Amino acid sequence: MVDKINISKIKKTAENYYKNGDFFCSEAVLKTIIDEFQVDISDDVIKLSSGFPVGMGNSGCTCGAISGGIMAIGLFFGRKIPKDPSVNEAMSLSAELHNIFKAKQKSTCCRVLTRNMELGSEKHMEQCVRFTGEMAEETAKLIADKLNIIII
Repeated sequence: MVDKINISKIKKTAENYYKNGDFFCSEAVLKTIIDEFQVDISDDVIKLSSGFPVGMGNSGCTCGAISGGIMAIGLFFGRKIPKDPSVNEAMSLSAELHNIFKAKQKSTCCRVLTRNMELGSEKHMEQCVRFTGEMAEETAKLIADKLNIIII
């Protein structure tokens, strides 16, 4: 685990993963957080996020960038044993991430956010690249704040 993170690098890395076609939104956010926080976990975990892009498997529901951020929060604050109360911290931070996105974008629904956009169009790509970077950044801030990691 790191003692400091570069928040602009996190945002840019996630954006580039999406922009370059390396990963979709949820995958890009999760991979970036894992790498930049140097989480000791197999990259196989990124596979867990592969069903969330374009609003959960292209169904238009919750924005995948939010889902990727919530999965990253779970890596740090989730539970793996029954009745572990750490789940409350994960849920609280997940709600906070959701509310940050919703306050800024007015919706978390991919179908609403991409209304009147053609999937893969320049307008769609620009927006999703931006959402991916913003969610990686906000997720990193929430995690860093709770773990007393310095943000540069």
